[in-house]
Amino acid sequence: MTKLELSHVTIWLRSSRRPLINDLSLVVPSGEVTVIMGSSGIGKSTLLDFIGGHLDPAFTARGNVKIGEYDITHLAPEKRRIGIMFQDDLLFPHLSVGENLLFGLRSDLNKVAGRQALIEDALASADLAGFADRDPASLSGGQRARVTLLRSLLAKPQALLLDEPFARLDKHLRTDVRSFVFEHAIAEKLPVLLVTHDEVDAAAAGGKIIMLQESSI
Repeated sequence: MTKLELSHVTIWLRSSRRPLINDLSLVVPSGEVTVIMGSSGIGKSTLLDFIGGHLDPAFTARGNVKIGEYDITHLAPEKRRIGIMFQDDLLFPHLSVGENLLFGLRSDLNKVAGRQALIEDALASADLAGFADRDPASLSGGQRARVTLLRSLLAKPQALLLDEPFARLDKHLRTDVRSFVFEHAIAEKLPVLLVTHDEVDAAAAGGKIIMLQESSI
C-alpha cells in the first residue's frame, strides 16, 4: 500500500521573506483522507500545487514529496501519478463524457474494446450508465463532479489531491458528491489530501485535520 509523505516543506513568495508554508511534514496513509484547513490565502492550494508539480514561478520551495518509497519532488507533473480535483471540473467541452474518460486512461491500454469496457464499467459505478455519448454541458453539477473523479481514477493515480472540489455544490449535492469521492478514493486505497475551509467537509473526511497558521517568521 502507498502513502503520501511530505518532509520539511517550506514555500515562499519570491518577493517575500515570510514563508506561506513553514517546515510542514506529514504522512497520509493509504486509504485515508487527511485534511488541510486554514483561512483564504494562507497557502492551502499553493501546497497542492507544489505536491502536484505545478508550483507557480512566483513561488520557491524546499522540502520533499514521496509516494511510497519514491521521492517525486523533482519529477515532471505527468510523471508523478497524482490525481487532482478542483472546484471547477475542467471537463473538455468539445469531447463527450466517454471521450473525457478516455483521456484519463493509461496509454498502455491500447485495445479499443478493453478501453470501452473500462469506460462503461466506470460510468456504471457512478450511476451514469449510458452517459458515454452525452455532452458534458448536459450534466448536472453532481454528475460532472462524478465524471471528473472517474477520469482521475482511470489514470490509476497513486495519490489524490482535492482542492475544495465540493465548494460550489449546493448542500444536497455536496453531501452526495463528497461521499462518492471519499468512498471511491478509499476503495482504491489512495492516500487523499483535502484542502478546505469548510468544517463539515473536514469532519466528513474522517481523518487527521491539520490547521495551517500564518507563519511568524
